[in-house]
Amino acid sequence: MEHLDVLIVGAGISGIGAAYHLQTLCPGRTYAVLEGREDIGGTWDLFRYPGIRSDSDMYTLGFRFKPWKEEKAIADGPDILKYLRETAEENGIDEHIRFSHHVTRAAWSSESDTWTVDVLDKRSGTESTSTCNFLFMCTGYYDYDEGYTPDFAGMDRFGGRVVHPQKWTEDIDYEGKRVVVIGSGATAVTLVPALAEKAAHVTMLQRTPSYVVTVPGEDPVAKLLRRRLPPAAHYRVMRWKNVLVSLGLYTASRKAPGKMRALFKKGVQNELGEDYDVETHFDPPYDPWDQRLCLVPDSDLFRAIKSGDASVVTDHIETFTEKGLKLRSGEEIEADIIVTATGL
Repeated sequence: MEHLDVLIVGAGISGIGAAYHLQTLCPGRTYAVLEGREDIGGTWDLFRYPGIRSDSDMYTLGFRFKPWKEEKAIADGPDILKYLRETAEENGIDEHIRFSHHVTRAAWSSESDTWTVDVLDKRSGTESTSTCNFLFMCTGYYDYDEGYTPDFAGMDRFGGRVVHPQKWTEDIDYEGKRVVVIGSGATAVTLVPALAEKAAHVTMLQRTPSYVVTVPGEDPVAKLLRRRLPPAAHYRVMRWKNVLVSLGLYTASRKAPGKMRALFKKGVQNELGEDYDVETHFDPPYDPWDQRLCLVPDSDLFRAIKSGDASVVTDHIETFTEKGLKLRSGEEIEADIIVTATGL
């Protein structure tokens, strides 16, 4: 039976980071990374929906030991995946990853101070058992097997295609189609402008609005400092700048929620014009930071709405129909594709 000092479960951003720090701080310790899928990257390899990106800047999401050097602070999925692959290759972490290895059971023994871990090799169908002193669970906190879709009435009646972003595949053709995206969170505000580039029209259907804030895709401060500081120093300054800005924004939102609500609403009004109904579509019934803010780089969501390629409807779904959706207000929305951006 194989024994290792450490078994790391998951080869996403957490698993790669854990492996780096383990081999750096504890050289000589034996370890393996068990990844149930066939590639590195976790979320950033699994999710393939149009426009996928991080809604956190890469100076704070990225690794301190590998400074982010790209111009885009709000990075898209492919760039983040490239960054993770480079990190694993440059530090020899990829040599420790065992792909298609799914952990089926883990049991702790107080007598031997070890974990006994059963693993299924999904390629060969064989099972094996290993022991370790430490078990790092770097598997995220969502159910990645199935995304969450509410049990909407009449879903089986719809004549088009219903897809969850987590299960997006390359064969989904939305060009020239009418698309409805259900949801108002980070995934929805990412999907809508990306789909609007090719779709006939995209409707973001939300039950409750979210606070949506535009940020520059390329941080102007980062652009300035990149020319004046070496990469490590530039990265460190930007990391702390963004941490402190986020902390300040959160603190202000908790201490003066009314003023911050008005500020966020004014920002949307400036983007969409004085005639747009911000009160209905971008004024949540809760205070800022009771839930996370949704960030949109370079106003892409607002540009899609302003151009007429996308629109927002705030209502409740009564039922799916053969042609689309019937809402509680009586309004009906026809669609060819309905995307349920309703959680993971």
